[in-house]
Amino acid sequence: MIRVGCHVSIAGSLSDAVGRAEKRGCDCFQIFSRNPRGWRFKDLADVDIAGFREQLAASGLGPVVDHMPYLPNLASPKGEVYEKSVVTLTAELGRCDALGIPYLVMHLGSHLGAGIEEGRKRLIDGILQAFDAAAGEVRLLLENTAGTKNGLGGAFEEIALILDALPEERTAVCFDTCHAFAAGYDLRDAEAVGESLDRFDGAIGLERLHVVHCNDCKGALGSHLDRHEHLGLGAIGEEGFRAFLAVPAIRRLPLICETPVDERRDDAGNIRRLRELAGE
Repeated sequence: MIRVGCHVSIAGSLSDAVGRAEKRGCDCFQIFSRNPRGWRFKDLADVDIAGFREQLAASGLGPVVDHMPYLPNLASPKGEVYEKSVVTLTAELGRCDALGIPYLVMHLGSHLGAGIEEGRKRLIDGILQAFDAAAGEVRLLLENTAGTKNGLGGAFEEIALILDALPEERTAVCFDTCHAFAAGYDLRDAEAVGESLDRFDGAIGLERLHVVHCNDCKGALGSHLDRHEHLGLGAIGEEGFRAFLAVPAIRRLPLICETPVDERRDDAGNIRRLRELAGE
């Protein structure tokens, strides 16, 4: 059986996210552990930690994936932003450890014109600082990106360079289908899926892949447009997702939808569609 889920809100309390995931038909799910749109956050209270762990254990769902907030940019040449980003990553690793969340997904950021080598160096140094400050077994998942201007992580080889400089036991990859397609990795049929995953395996290794974000793409192949679409209704399409979800190395992983919620389909609808496209 595949493990399917979506991103759910923590509005009210962290423990409320578990019930929302159950209601949507999730096997696994993703959250922000705090407000993702600001720098400031409150420390986790013991009651919140206990409540989340108890609800999660009772539900049988898992794994849970936490996602870094939007503002941090560890590739930034701006000193204040960089320092705040390292502090945020350190704190988020600690929050995951306290909550029993095994995975933290992070975008690789933008060098903002300072140059890709400089951006990569700052990113690696920042992650290492956070690892030194936050001991634990939480695994940081580097997410591939759509290959936008000044952004890091659009090419598999680029992600491999970053991983090579980081401790293997604390890092892995989250593969986003929309981002990969927008970056130029074709996923529209079985042959294309095979070629793209072979390129991933050659550069990084499929064994380093731990979570998949299953999102269709509103933009064309190689458009660098990071716009998620309902499964099967975008440029990747149903044939592409059927082929992608037939790959054993993909089926064994947590599959998280980050798809729209509108009059066409909601989270539960995309989870059901993912199961159908996977033949379950």
